[in-house]
Amino acid sequence: MSREFEYLVGKKISGVRYMTDQEANDFGFYKKPLVIVFEGGDFMIPVTDDECNDGGAALFFVRERNGYKETLIYTT
Repeated sequence: MSREFEYLVGKKISGVRYMTDQEANDFGFYKKPLVIVFEGGDFMIPVTDDECNDGGAALFFVRERNGYKETLIYTT
């Protein structure tokens, strides 16, 4: 495992939601992306680029018995 991702190991998700209007305003975003909230209050959000210029969409692959299911979660 890459050391740069160690902080995610063992984290437990306590909630999943869209960013609020106030949060988007605080971040300077026009779009409201998905927010994955971890126990303890840490959170993770997808962004459009490495400069965090706006909220981005998230793509998830879920393993199923017959392969993978692809789910794209758009920003609002």
